[in-house]
Amino acid sequence: MWRGAIQFGLVTIPVKLYLATETSGISFNMLHASCGSRIQMKIYCPVHDAVVPRSETVRGYEWSKGRYVVISDEDLAAVPLKTVRSIEIATFVDAEADRHGARFVKQAYYLEPDAIGRKAFHLLREVLAESGKTAICKLVLKDREQLAAINPYSNALLLTTLHWPDEVRAVEELATDPGDLEIKPAERKIAEQLIASMTSEFSEDEFHDDYRQALMGLIEAKVAGEEPEATTAPEPTKIADLMAALEASVAAAREARRGAA
Repeated sequence: MWRGAIQFGLVTIPVKLYLATETSGISFNMLHASCGSRIQMKIYCPVHDAVVPRSETVRGYEWSKGRYVVISDEDLAAVPLKTVRSIEIATFVDAEADRHGARFVKQAYYLEPDAIGRKAFHLLREVLAESGKTAICKLVLKDREQLAAINPYSNALLLTTLHWPDEVRAVEELATDPGDLEIKPAERKIAEQLIASMTSEFSEDEFHDDYRQALMGLIEAKVAGEEPEATTAPEPTKIADLMAALEASVAAAREARRGAA
């Protein structure tokens, strides 16, 4: 689905992205009730009173009522953010314990109690929080039975629907076997130092959707009749030796922390 790189300090790890899950179940098509024929969804232009091919369509953003600005693929490629093609690690936080493999989340929902059930609701929430447990359950949503997990969240309970185990693709399909790779003790030690230097408490206030803001800036510029400034992809740091890249990353992380302090 996606090809780019993980940015880990000054270490660049090219990666490819694959779907980790697949959906199974019964799907329905829309039919004409009188004849049973499958309905075709056609693209219609009311100005020309005609059906148009998809090749004659472009992407548009409605910036005011009935007024659109056209956004091309080139415009999207010009959004000036590294994360368009890189997975940039900002910090490391303590990982949660494995929750019986319940890691492939489809949708999250808040649970709110009726007045009569408030005491039992909060009793369940407190016991789950204190024991570090997750409630695994099933329910029917949108005409399908769903597997779900319930966890405490603030003063509420959070229900997250999960993929069924047989919908999760096997990781063995990927070429991730380390084989005869040898990681030297010195490399492991410096990597641990790099992770330690980048470890902090997770703060939601530090993370924002920079892509959306940059894209809105591009849209506003085009609405104003301005052409977006051309951007060039940053040149990757040419450090061929992994050990040298790790050492330089540790030094850079420590310097950044001193600057922040």
